[in-house]
Amino acid sequence: MAAVSLSVSTVKPLGDRVFIKVSESEEKTAGGILLPDTAKEKPQVGEVVQVGPGRRNDDGSRTAPEVGIGDKVLYSKYAGTDIKLGTDEYVLLSEKDILAVVS
Repeated sequence: MAAVSLSVSTVKPLGDRVFIKVSESEEKTAGGILLPDTAKEKPQVGEVVQVGPGRRNDDGSRTAPEVGIGDKVLYSKYAGTDIKLGTDEYVLLSEKDILAVVS
């Protein structure tokens, strides 16, 4: 079996899928209490690093994605597939799981 090395530049999402780099989770609470790894919540904010060509319509045409590379987005908590490349964490999810663009 051949080894495949993945990087952000080699991953191209299909259809309406979006590849998101997950933002770092909070290390401490607003009150200053340090959180152990087991108490940290999975972040729901990330930056779009790759976007698929868009969803295919019934007539064969494509609907362009509403998000683009570089957008900071808020996505559903348990959506997508978690992927780890090196030390960075990514999520591959469908565009419908993105809730909002954060400015």
